[in-house]
Amino acid sequence: MRRRAVKALIALFPLLLALPVHADWQLDPGQSRVQASVTQLNGETPQTHHHQVRDLQGDISSDGTLRLPLKLSQTDVLERFGELPPWIGLLANTTLVTLEAQMPPERLDGLDIGESLVETLTFSVQSDMVNQQESVPLRFTREGLNEIRVTHAEPMAMDGRALMANTTVRTVMSLLGYQEIDEHVPVTLNALLVNR
Repeated sequence: MRRRAVKALIALFPLLLALPVHADWQLDPGQSRVQASVTQLNGETPQTHHHQVRDLQGDISSDGTLRLPLKLSQTDVLERFGELPPWIGLLANTTLVTLEAQMPPERLDGLDIGESLVETLTFSVQSDMVNQQESVPLRFTREGLNEIRVTHAEPMAMDGRALMANTTVRTVMSLLGYQEIDEHVPVTLNALLVNR
């Protein structure tokens, strides 16, 4: 009887390996960032400056919900001001906005190494003052057994006029010395999802 049980377990083992596994995909903060190129128009000649949101942290839950909280401390904005009062540190680590989208993990799990897929994700931007949606085509490329690179699938840009129309963004931009910016703000994404 014991021998049959062992044989049954051995027979089931290949079947267990064949079942789909839903990975717990998480962004690797050390390798996940967004960069925006802002062209300042108030001056003799236009000047382009690059700003980053680094250390992106987020995950894709088993139901396919991608959550990406963003904090002021993830930007290079505070570095440009030099030494700041300690209370700013508390504000800097508060989540300002959370981006959410749906990305079925089985789509990622099904990629072979070297294979890519393009998926248009509709991100919901949620904060106290903003509630909007934006569709973004992203390219997911499996680089290793547990790594998937995420980049934009086509050129991305934000509307500089819409940015400056937002009072919070305008205040931060003014503190950085921007009074007028170009309406085209190119954005690049380079992130790494890992199966933890």
